[in-house]
Amino acid sequence: MERDRGRAEDQGQDTRGIVDPAALLTRVRFRRLPPAEPLRPYIEHYWLIDWDLPAPYASHIVPHPAVHLTFQWDENEGPPYGELTGVSAPGLYTRKIGGRGRVCGVKFHPGAFRPFAPETPVSHWTGRVLPYDALFPTTDIPAIVGPADDQDRVAALDAYLLPLAPAAPDPQTEQARRLVARIRTDRTVQRVADLAHDEAMSVRALQRLFAGHVGVSPKWCILRYRIHDALEAAATRTTVDWAALAADLGYADQAHLVRDFTTTIGVSPAAYAGESP
Repeated sequence: MERDRGRAEDQGQDTRGIVDPAALLTRVRFRRLPPAEPLRPYIEHYWLIDWDLPAPYASHIVPHPAVHLTFQWDENEGPPYGELTGVSAPGLYTRKIGGRGRVCGVKFHPGAFRPFAPETPVSHWTGRVLPYDALFPTTDIPAIVGPADDQDRVAALDAYLLPLAPAAPDPQTEQARRLVARIRTDRTVQRVADLAHDEAMSVRALQRLFAGHVGVSPKWCILRYRIHDALEAAATRTTVDWAALAADLGYADQAHLVRDFTTTIGVSPAAYAGESP
């Protein structure tokens, strides 16, 4: 249990993908907690958010290539409800919150959702938000979002998802998850053709694997994680050498980084970082 708490605390430090994390984290309580052991090959973490706001606030996220299952209560929206959200592509995911509310979310590992809907390519869910029971069995949502204690919410999520866990590992799921994780952590992965060569796959076979198990292309993942790194640099560094960062991230030049960042976030990297013109 001590290891689990440490893992959750470490995960809570990672704000990659959150636009202006300081502003968000002063308005909500945000925690990440691990699922039960049998679910960990498929679920990266549970994420819990609670808020009580005197004024509305819009949060903006540059999404990871992950599918999310969420159970939510917002006093402005009526009874608790559940949603299945495919990879949000392209651009920002925006959520407006106000009053009181909470979310109990499930982030599936990128590449690891397919076993929960084995007959359907994950690309089918990309860009879509559906009622959770369009795919998952109905459940007592207040029993998940209602408890005040985090561990009680985690226990309710575990109890719901453990009977749905795949009976046996799927080699393609494991491969897809591993490749997305490599793209996320290895900055030398900059071209789809090079990744395919390293894996002794054709580019077309790699693209089919990602369409079926990730929901977006390997090129999309490479570009998205570059933006995450640039966003993190803008939020955490006092000064940023954008030309050096562009080179480090595999861009041909600074202009290409500025273009992708501005297209995704809506402002230039320098403007986001608050740098003087």
